[in-house]
Amino acid sequence: MSIDELKAQQPPAPGSLYSSDYVVGQDNISPIGLDIHNPVFLISSFTIVAFVLFTLSQPDLAAVYFNDLRIWLTTTLDWFFMGAMNSYLLFCVFLVLSPLGRIRIGGPTARPRYHFVSWVCMLFAAGIGIGIMFYGVLEPMNHALVPPLNAESIDGQALRELAMAATIYHWAFHPWAGYALVGLSLAFFSYNKGLPLVVRSALYPLLGERIWGWPGHIVDVVAVFATLFGLATSLGYGAEQAAGGLNYLFDVPTGTGTNIVLVMVITGMALTSVLKGLDGGIKRLSEWNMAVAACLGLFVLFSGPTIEVMKQFFNYSAAYISYLPELSSWSGRTDFYYMHNWTTFYWAWWIAFSPFVGMFIARISTGRTVRQFVLATILAPSIIFMLWMTTFGHIAMDQYFDQGIVDIADSVRNFKPELTLFVFLGQFDYTLITSIMGIILVIVFFVTSMDSGSLIVDTMTAGGKINTPVAQRIFWCVALALIGIALLLGGGLSSIQALALATAFPFSLIMLLMMISLFLGLRSEHLQGASTVDKEP
Repeated sequence: MSIDELKAQQPPAPGSLYSSDYVVGQDNISPIGLDIHNPVFLISSFTIVAFVLFTLSQPDLAAVYFNDLRIWLTTTLDWFFMGAMNSYLLFCVFLVLSPLGRIRIGGPTARPRYHFVSWVCMLFAAGIGIGIMFYGVLEPMNHALVPPLNAESIDGQALRELAMAATIYHWAFHPWAGYALVGLSLAFFSYNKGLPLVVRSALYPLLGERIWGWPGHIVDVVAVFATLFGLATSLGYGAEQAAGGLNYLFDVPTGTGTNIVLVMVITGMALTSVLKGLDGGIKRLSEWNMAVAACLGLFVLFSGPTIEVMKQFFNYSAAYISYLPELSSWSGRTDFYYMHNWTTFYWAWWIAFSPFVGMFIARISTGRTVRQFVLATILAPSIIFMLWMTTFGHIAMDQYFDQGIVDIADSVRNFKPELTLFVFLGQFDYTLITSIMGIILVIVFFVTSMDSGSLIVDTMTAGGKINTPVAQRIFWCVALALIGIALLLGGGLSSIQALALATAFPFSLIMLLMMISLFLGLRSEHLQGASTVDKEP
């Protein structure tokens, strides 16, 4: 049966279910209030429970295994992750430049549900907001102290440009192209073809009716695991940094115990937001947190060498373009610390996040053309990241190289990355206020990641349903917290990174198939002319 025949059976509705495998029009609610008719829910939930029990019962064994796994993955699959990310970006460029970019998501008369600013805030906060807090100062300083590309001989402005180019490479364009690919695939096949808002739908042109069977179940299960462990990575970083900030300001003891207490407290906050839903909880928290982040960023910008930072923004952007061919190539590289510990891990982390963020983008992005969708998804967050990293990174390097302030560099050398931001803010006036703002930002980014991630995992395990039982949403929020706690006990951030890498690899293969499938779907739509607009607003 073709997509068009499926659509003819009943009016297309995003998230509706077109197969008896999904028990269309029925709910199979268990006595404990869970919608468990979808095999994806059963497979995912039982596997996660078993994983948590194993990690908690054998933390030392888990720590050794996960650490060895992380090293093997980063050293063996570096070429694959780098090649895959290059492919995603090139494919997005092709969509923007091709006639396929004129197709509108949701049909020619569809209009955006959210204002552009609200949309960007939700995307940014739900995506990887914790990252800008953890890495904004840390990464530029690290690359200035240990230059990528074996460039130890350079110094001065050239060293700073390389450090910032290497940072921008990890946070702009490439990763957001992965999000755009997944988000556009899900949005197109859901809102234009009436298929469920689940990952398997994006492979319909390739798998056909098999998306309703075990091939489709496997695709969705892989997406669930990638999402959960990708989120766990961010939550681990968030807990580490919030605990570090509390210790730095108020001498709160650090360690696994403090991290676990933070995860539990923030889980309670996330549960409240989950129950309020997309508009009542996530949207408001995202907008509020972006406002606070903007205030902190502007304070740092105007408290430092403002004009110099703005000039350097263009210099660092040019440096990024200049170094891009070398940074994005794996051939002949010997700077393994940067390529393995940073680039390979980053690409796996972003890929693991892509089913979650992609589905989240798809839910809030109807009414835009393919060209608008791709450009907005890639350019808006990339520019925000570049501005943030330039402001914090350049001023941090200025403090160290020009003012002789060594505290920030020492926090990097002494492997205390969770303190880097707070040591940096300690060089400005109103240290207590700005540091508290930093902790609040980390916590709220933590909450928005948990609540939006729980909603998305819930949708994936319910076969695309949006209005699922409340108990089910609570289950996934709690499950995410337990994964984070288990991994913190079973090896800390190293274990969390290993699981993100392991789940990202199979999903990166699915993303490569998505490129082919999306091209086939968009080409068919373009030939029919059904969703093509004559003029883009």
